[in-house]
Amino acid sequence: MRPSSRGSGLLKGWKVRVGLSVIGFFVLLALLGPWLTSSIPGLDPRANDLTAIGLPPSADHWLGTTQFGQDVLAQTIEGARGSLFVGFLSAVIGTSLAILVGLPAGYFGGRTDSWLNFLSNLFIVMPVLPLILIVAGYMQGTGLWVIALIIGFFGWSGGARTIRAQAMSVSNRDFVLAMRTLGEPHHRLLFHEVLPHLTGWIAAMFLSGVIGGVMAEAGLAFLGISDSGAISWGTMIQAAQQQSAVLRGMWWWFVPPGLCIALVATAATLVNFGVDELANPKLRTVRRSVVRRTRDRANETAVGSDA
Repeated sequence: MRPSSRGSGLLKGWKVRVGLSVIGFFVLLALLGPWLTSSIPGLDPRANDLTAIGLPPSADHWLGTTQFGQDVLAQTIEGARGSLFVGFLSAVIGTSLAILVGLPAGYFGGRTDSWLNFLSNLFIVMPVLPLILIVAGYMQGTGLWVIALIIGFFGWSGGARTIRAQAMSVSNRDFVLAMRTLGEPHHRLLFHEVLPHLTGWIAAMFLSGVIGGVMAEAGLAFLGISDSGAISWGTMIQAAQQQSAVLRGMWWWFVPPGLCIALVATAATLVNFGVDELANPKLRTVRRSVVRRTRDRANETAVGSDA
């Protein structure tokens, strides 16, 4: 199947359209966030309004204010940029490392596969969460890009094993073996024949990495390991937890960022389901109208044959 036909088939599914629409909305919000918060009066995420401390949602503050008088809507808009930055950057790093390790391991096999597979297994058996906590705690305060780098660096091993297995399967197909026999260069086989057949798996891995990056950043921020000067959905939840927002009944402080994280995770999962359905026809859902038309035609054929 050609890439163009794959793309058109992918966009036909409602799951992909809904998922991409939600992700596109948050990406647009992250890109326009600085302009919105700077051009609209009262929408400064770092401004402290001492006359509006801990207020619930109102006409002046649509999502209420924090215990410090900061507008929750402004912080949610600003937090989209930080959380999505960590999610996408960590996914790029993790997916790139998975391809760099898994692709040659599955294609070449032999000693190359043994060494690279050993490296993947080493990272899999590592206690990842304690290591992330130690490294992130040691490098605390250096910015969200360091958090993304740490999450991506420790999150590639599972994807590398998947890429290795799929690359090994494609490399043993007849057309690849025939091109090897004809003396086709390895780099051309790797990047022009094997890698294009793995785009579905890579896309699914990347989206899973985005989900993992956003949620990992929120988890690290909740544990107090994040850049205190940056605003993200995770730091918002962490600030609400520190100020006992749950006990104070200030649900408007932690619900918006938590809901945004859940929406991004759900949207990426929907797109992931769409990619899986395109790669595996057995998972595709058939619309009821198609089933009804097929059943009616079968009934008409049966009636005609009886007559």
